[in-house]
Amino acid sequence: MKLWDKGITIDQQIEQFTVGNDREIDLHIAIYDVQASVAHAKMLAFIGIISSEELQLLEKGLHDIAKDIEEGTFTIETQFEDVHSKIEYELTSRYGDVGKKIHTARSRNDQVLVALQLFYKEHLQEVVSKTETLFDTLLGLAETHKNAVIPGYTHLQVAMPSSFGLWFSAYAEVLIDDIYLLNAALKTVDQNPLGSAAGYGSSFPIDRNFTTKELGFSTLKYNVIAAQLSRGKNERTIASALGSLCNTLGRFAMDICLYMSQNFGFISFPDQLTTGSSIMPHKKNPDVFELIRGKCNKIQALHTEMLLITNNLPSGYHRDFQLLKEHSITAFQEVESILDIFNYAIKQIIIKDIDLQDEKYQYLYTVDSINTLVIDGHSFRDAYQQIGSQVQSGMYSPESAKEHTHIGSMGNLCLDKIQKKMNETSI
Repeated sequence: MKLWDKGITIDQQIEQFTVGNDREIDLHIAIYDVQASVAHAKMLAFIGIISSEELQLLEKGLHDIAKDIEEGTFTIETQFEDVHSKIEYELTSRYGDVGKKIHTARSRNDQVLVALQLFYKEHLQEVVSKTETLFDTLLGLAETHKNAVIPGYTHLQVAMPSSFGLWFSAYAEVLIDDIYLLNAALKTVDQNPLGSAAGYGSSFPIDRNFTTKELGFSTLKYNVIAAQLSRGKNERTIASALGSLCNTLGRFAMDICLYMSQNFGFISFPDQLTTGSSIMPHKKNPDVFELIRGKCNKIQALHTEMLLITNNLPSGYHRDFQLLKEHSITAFQEVESILDIFNYAIKQIIIKDIDLQDEKYQYLYTVDSINTLVIDGHSFRDAYQQIGSQVQSGMYSPESAKEHTHIGSMGNLCLDKIQKKMNETSI
C-alpha cells in the first residue's frame, strides 16, 4: 500500500531504490506518528469532518497500534512504503472507510515533519537530562578532589600547578554551554508543523491551535511554507548542538586517555573497566574512552552531512529530505549511550598521587616564584627576568615558591556559582 497509489504499478527496481531502508528507520518514529494521528483525528472531529463515533473507532485503533509498538510486535512489511501507509492500512482493515478518513487535511510531508519533531523534542530533552546527570557527577568529583594537585600543561609542556578539582569542574561548566545549544535546538523543533500539509496548507477549516495544544508544542509554525522549510534546518540545528556536546566529551575522553598513560600516570580505573592485549600481559587499555573519542568525532561530522544534503535546495518538499532521518535518529542513540557510559565510568576514576619531586616538574612553580617576588616589592618584569635567569643557569629552586603556590587558594572553585549557572539553563 502507498498513500499516493493511483492504481499504477511502480517498477520494482525504482521502488526498492526510493524506499531504501525507510521501513526500518520508521520504526523509531512510529509511536510519534500515532500520537500525531490521534491529535489530528480529534481535530477533525472538533471541526466536524468526522463524527464522534468515528473518532472513537480511530482512537481505539490507534491505541491498539501504539500498544503493539510498545510491545515490539509492530512491523512494516515490504508491501508498505513507510510507517504512515502501514498505520492507515491497519485502521482501514479494522474499521473500513473510517480508516480512510484519517488522512483528510494532511499530507505525508507534514506527517513526517510532526513525527520527527516529536521524536527530536523528546530525545533532546533526554540528552539534556543525561548531560545534567554527568554535570552533577563531575561537580561532585571536583569537590572531592579539589585540593589534589595535577600539573597543568600548555603546548603539551609542563606549565603551572593545577588541581583535579579545577579539571573536573572545567568540563562541568563547559557542559552548561552545550546545554545552551541543546535548549536552542529544542526551542527550534518545539513548533507544530501539522496542518501545513504538502507545504501549502489545506482548504479545510482546520484548527492548528487545537493540534498544537494536543501535542504539547509550545507554539506552531504559522507559515505553512516555513513549516516545510524547517525540514533540514531542524536537523542542521540538532547536529550542531549534538556536535558541540560531543566536542566536549571527546576532548575530555582524550584527556583521560593521555592521563592514564604511563608517561603521565595521573589517573587509573578499576581493572574491570579496562581491556588488555592479546600478546602484552601488562596492558590496561582505556578502550571505553577511545571509543567515546571516536564516536564523538563521528557525530561532529553529522552537521556537514546535513548541510551538504540540504544546502541550496529551493523551497518546497524534495525527496532528498528522506536521507536526513537515519543518521539524525542514530546520532541521538549514540549520544545517549555515550553519556550513560561516560557517567558510569568516570564515577569510578582513581586519582593517583603525583610525585612532584620528579625532575620533569622542576619548573612547575616558576610563576609562583615570580609572584612571590612581586609580593615582596619587585616589579613583575624584573621578577620574571630574575626567575628566567635562574632557570637558564640551572640555579632555580622551587622550594621558596611552594608554600605560596596558588594551589592553596584553589579550594574555592566557585562550584556554587557553577551550580547556579546550571540551574538557570532550563527553558
